[in-house]
Amino acid sequence: MPKRLTADQYIQGLLAHDRLVLSRAITLVESTLPADQELAQWVLAAVLPSTGRSVRVGITGVPGVGKSTFIEALGVHLVEQGHRLAVLAVDPTSQRSGGSILGDKTRMNQLAAHPQAFIRPSPAGRSLGGVARATREALLLCEAAGFDVIFVETVGVGQSETAVHGMVDFFLLLMLAGAGDELQGVKRGIMEMADAVVITKADSGNELAAKRARVEYQSALRLFPHAASGWAPVARTCSALSGAGVPGVWEEIGRYLELTRGNGFFERRRQEQNLQWLQQSIREALEERFYARPDIAARLPELQQRVMRGEQSAFAAAAELLGL
Repeated sequence: MPKRLTADQYIQGLLAHDRLVLSRAITLVESTLPADQELAQWVLAAVLPSTGRSVRVGITGVPGVGKSTFIEALGVHLVEQGHRLAVLAVDPTSQRSGGSILGDKTRMNQLAAHPQAFIRPSPAGRSLGGVARATREALLLCEAAGFDVIFVETVGVGQSETAVHGMVDFFLLLMLAGAGDELQGVKRGIMEMADAVVITKADSGNELAAKRARVEYQSALRLFPHAASGWAPVARTCSALSGAGVPGVWEEIGRYLELTRGNGFFERRRQEQNLQWLQQSIREALEERFYARPDIAARLPELQQRVMRGEQSAFAAAAELLGL
């Protein structure tokens, strides 16, 4: 197959649930080449009617919480039930080299080998919350390729998780027990966004600590204002190694979907997210066009040096650039 397919080859391959074409299509939307971007938009426009039919789940948590192990355990449970699962795992990107670790696929051996699963690691870059810029488009491509459950795993290293929360239906926060005061240092913002908190690694003698942590988190969740969805966030424990509690997490997601689809919140949220994607796309496009202008590129280095030396304020320099 050629490196770049025709638009029709991409479209037909996606609708035929061809995983190789899906992988190539995601590479296409991640490309910054103008020709690739133009082709990608043609493909996305054509497959758009076949999108929007999946369950989108965001999964986040601090490094070491066992995100990959949890995703594999829950993912295997889902594909064994007959679901087709896509995992968009966004890996940390080096701010020095731009390279990424891209290790999630190697840590999910069983799931990666399953014919009903698709795992796509991609670098986070400088995107807010560790979410790759093209993640939204990759999500749509996975839906067009017939995947009915999409996991979006974030880096989870302290950045705002608003980006991933704005593209999923259910937001899952993974936490550890046995690390001191369970609520100490937990960001109120991310707790308020969570639809469920799951205490991982409830095994190997850590079961009691996990149960205590679950009670503390459940109590904390009750203190937050009621969500517009009408859903009361829950706290659960699980062991990805033994599988204990893993099916229960999916059951909670199912209950959430039943509630929000019934009261109309699910559809309203999807519509609001589409508007958010539009607004973010406009901001990104404006920023790209701004820095691509020759007059900006010529003037920017001098102004950067003046700001660094304290000879001009950042606000004044920005106003000068915007006035060009």
